[in-house]
Amino acid sequence: MGGDHGPSVTVPAALAFLDERSDVTMILVGTEQTLLDELRRAGREPGERLKVRHASEQVAMDEPPANALRNKRDSSMRVAIDLVKAGEADCSVSAGNTGALMAISRFVLKMLPGVERPAIASYLPSQRGRTVMLDLGANVNCTPDHLLQFAMMGAALVGAIDHNDRPSVGLLNIGEEDIKGNEVTKEAADLLRASTLNFYGNVEGDDIYKGTTDVVVCDGFVGNVALKTSEGLAQMLAAYLREEFKRNLLTKLAAMVALPVINSFKRRVDHRRYNGASLLGLKGIVVKSHGSADAFAFRFAIERAYDEVRNGLLELIRSRMDTQKVEVAS
Repeated sequence: MGGDHGPSVTVPAALAFLDERSDVTMILVGTEQTLLDELRRAGREPGERLKVRHASEQVAMDEPPANALRNKRDSSMRVAIDLVKAGEADCSVSAGNTGALMAISRFVLKMLPGVERPAIASYLPSQRGRTVMLDLGANVNCTPDHLLQFAMMGAALVGAIDHNDRPSVGLLNIGEEDIKGNEVTKEAADLLRASTLNFYGNVEGDDIYKGTTDVVVCDGFVGNVALKTSEGLAQMLAAYLREEFKRNLLTKLAAMVALPVINSFKRRVDHRRYNGASLLGLKGIVVKSHGSADAFAFRFAIERAYDEVRNGLLELIRSRMDTQKVEVAS
């Protein structure tokens, strides 16, 4: 029910994914009549692989997380997370209020052993393919231990989704040298060097899109600022490109000639294909879609959750955390 567009986006995306995957059962959670109306518009009805679960309340996009957690126990978001807790669903995907989703997920599902705080992780495009970055906004203030835990979870995500057993990990900093950064990043770098991870060292902002490392770790304040700055830059460049191609008849003709290249470029950097941020560290798979996502983008968020379940992400995180404990103890 959440996001900027609600069921008009989430339902068509769910139906499209359901049609692609014969091994999937989809549970749509929200106001029953609204969901049924949306299904009928698409010429569909609930069935064995498509179920509707009624929830009498909704969490507003601007609602304080504490209010959603305490006072809306029958919200679509809470009911969906409860389904994961009860084992009736393997994962949950939402385009709703990020703070509320994080608070409800943490309260209901609890944290995995060895993980103190959940982190928001997402794939970003890079010159070498794609890079996982975390935390993207869940934790504004972090300790060195938190950054180490984020690195463990980010490496597990790459291991599960990309089948890379030794992903490289970079610590986002203001310089590559060991002397750079504040005390938190310096201490975190020491922990990462002593860990079982394939630690590359410090990386800078431009390394994110160079693809210098498979995983980039930072606190949520820095990560969110870097992400939103990147999104703004991409939008500005796209607007500039459109303006230049529409400037006169000659540039319009040039645009027609360059159309195949432009379409290929748009496909490579299309943010919708990277939609779906993972809430790592929980005892359950929860994926947050961008609130403004269209049906095409929301389908990718569903696929992210599906891949995490299919590839055993939770088990891999547990294994990495256990390995690190043994290493520290020895």
